[in-house]
Amino acid sequence: MKPNIAQLLLGLVLCITVLLLSIASPFFMTWDNWRNILDQSALLVIIAIGMTFVIVTGAIDLSVGSVAALSGVCMAVAMHAGMAVATAILLGLAAGALVGTSNGLLISRLNLNPFIVTLGTMAVARGVALIITKGIPIYGFPAAFIWWGSGHIGALNPPILLAILITLLGALVLNQTKLGYYALALGGNEEALRRTGVAHQTYKLIIYVICGITAAIGGLVVTARLNTAEPLAGSMFELDAIAAVVLGGTDMKGGRGSIIGTVMACLLLGILRNGLTILSIPSYYQQLTIGIIILVAIIVSELRLKNAWEND
Repeated sequence: MKPNIAQLLLGLVLCITVLLLSIASPFFMTWDNWRNILDQSALLVIIAIGMTFVIVTGAIDLSVGSVAALSGVCMAVAMHAGMAVATAILLGLAAGALVGTSNGLLISRLNLNPFIVTLGTMAVARGVALIITKGIPIYGFPAAFIWWGSGHIGALNPPILLAILITLLGALVLNQTKLGYYALALGGNEEALRRTGVAHQTYKLIIYVICGITAAIGGLVVTARLNTAEPLAGSMFELDAIAAVVLGGTDMKGGRGSIIGTVMACLLLGILRNGLTILSIPSYYQQLTIGIIILVAIIVSELRLKNAWEND
């Protein structure tokens, strides 16, 4: 199954889901509800695009949820210490980049398993956030910071615009630059890329830094939206991001990926969550649904890859 066919099928599922929910509830197709869907999906889009770059290399990053929490805590502490909002945001983004750099160095230079490394940094980042806050959420931020989570630019919120901007940049980088080409090549055949003389370790490092920064931007959005820096925030972000990436047509073994597919999958997950909420279905069934989607997406991805090998 070619990636464009996978995206067509995803689009079909998206349309069917919208149709069914429109029939099930008269509130679903209202603009206020759709703006809410887009606003809630924006956070996942931002994080999942960074995850897409990692997964197309054939790797994974389990630390994104903890990085989002740590970045939000860093921003909160900086603002409570009297720093300007812009400085605090840059500090939070730097924290995300630092974790991404650590992941990238350990994986690319020491050739360690990405699953194990990012599982460790997930625990470290979460632990640091808990130590900084002593486990107590930090409340109360300037209006200029809260705007990033719940402000308005015309009919849209800043998280939606951030998601659109990151989507455009992600698609441009993955499809039109050397970084995107080498990211796909790392997942397709890293050894062949190494033998051509490409500094594959450097590109792998850059990709993890990108993922760390997008996770930190997610931390900015969720912290500003809640007006609270919660050290336990971001729980399950990594699973949602992985589900969206794989559901969007990116192979878990790397070498093939799509930013547009990832965004479509994020919208589908956002619509499903919204629809289940409107239909008064308990939240824990929503997590069950996401888990089933992950399993189905991985099975489909593996079957697609197996068929591709057999056809070759």
